[in-house]
Amino acid sequence: MTFRNEFSYETRPVRVVFRPGAAVTATPGEAARLGLRRLLVVCGSRGETVARAVADALGDACVGLHAEARMHVPAEDAERAVEAVRAAGADGCVAVGGGSAIGLGKAVALRTGLPLIAVPSTYSGSEMTPVWGLTEHGAKRTGRDPVVQPRSVVYDPRLTLSLPVPLTVTSGVNALAHAVEALYAPDASPLVSVMAEEGVRAMAGALPHLVEDPQDLDARGRALYAAWLCGACLGATTMGLHHKMCHVLGGTFGLPHAETHTVVLPYALVYNAPAAPEALTVLGRALGTDDVPRALWELAGRLGAPRSLAELGLTETDLAPAAARVAGEPYANPRPVTADGALAVLRAAYEGGPPEPVRSR
Repeated sequence: MTFRNEFSYETRPVRVVFRPGAAVTATPGEAARLGLRRLLVVCGSRGETVARAVADALGDACVGLHAEARMHVPAEDAERAVEAVRAAGADGCVAVGGGSAIGLGKAVALRTGLPLIAVPSTYSGSEMTPVWGLTEHGAKRTGRDPVVQPRSVVYDPRLTLSLPVPLTVTSGVNALAHAVEALYAPDASPLVSVMAEEGVRAMAGALPHLVEDPQDLDARGRALYAAWLCGACLGATTMGLHHKMCHVLGGTFGLPHAETHTVVLPYALVYNAPAAPEALTVLGRALGTDDVPRALWELAGRLGAPRSLAELGLTETDLAPAAARVAGEPYANPRPVTADGALAVLRAAYEGGPPEPVRSR
């Protein structure tokens, strides 16, 4: 491989604590380290039990629990969370859960400037990025702002033990997508490539163990470690076709987040492959294969994940308007994205067959 001798890399001020039991034992200390004394805990309804344990551990430093996080962060949910923060007189926020909870915490940080502590319970990786997203009027808007980057991230592998196997798989493949796109991003760097390769190798190795034994704490730890690396890759680089397509499918058509990333990834990668040979080399080394898109598609199938957009509820009539929206949003991508190209990727993902080279005008 040719050495990338022109690059920039920006480190971000985030502290990571990683150990079993850390959600309860480390979060209060992280709050104290940041000088926070009035924290609102935010979560989704599914993660309320764990979030309540964190809230109890915070003791008098917790001023409330707001369990209204939803997928894709609807703007009205963000408004209610901001109102709850202001009503409680909070000086910070603790987001406990997956990407939806952390996304809601980021929305609060974006609108109030308050510091955020993240306690992730899935492999979404959102906790390691300055990227925020809000859904309004049938469209998902995303942006980057350092104010939404969590100041502390508390990784506790035990929190992921209750993650259902199907969500474990799709959340893990979602993490892989972060590393994949980071490898061919215009602002990639040698450090990002190292993190991406290690993250892909660790996640692809951990997921089969977790399907076989969801209570394997060692495999849970390795998967969470991989999610940290893959999320850090996403946080340091610019998103391309894969993420933009998934944002359209989720924000406009209501498809589930992790499952959509799992389905789209092999097809977006095969589209970009001709323009990203070095990324394919790194991924091939991490996965031990000469055909990375096919290997990712087969991995999802072996682990019981959905492999078509049709399974997720997209209709054939949705393909053309989705492609037009994807092509109509400017973003960096190694291969130019036309409406025909986006439609070809979407149609292949809709049908869910083995990924083949995508040709477009």
